[in-house]
Amino acid sequence: MAVPKTKKSKSRTNSRYHANSKLTAPALVECPHCHEMKLPHVVCKACGYYDGKEVVAKSEN
Repeated sequence: MAVPKTKKSKSRTNSRYHANSKLTAPALVECPHCHEMKLPHVVCKACGYYDGKEVVAKSEN
């Protein structure tokens, strides 16, 4: 059974992970109903519409 000779430090382990990971901004699309920016495939927070249908009823305050 293979056993490491010495312990790998946290910084060495984390640097190996973070060298290959990328932070990207979330993709945003325009809501076809109210033209606000929203996440794709998610109900619009401004108007409550998804795929042309009202899914969440928004109250007029």
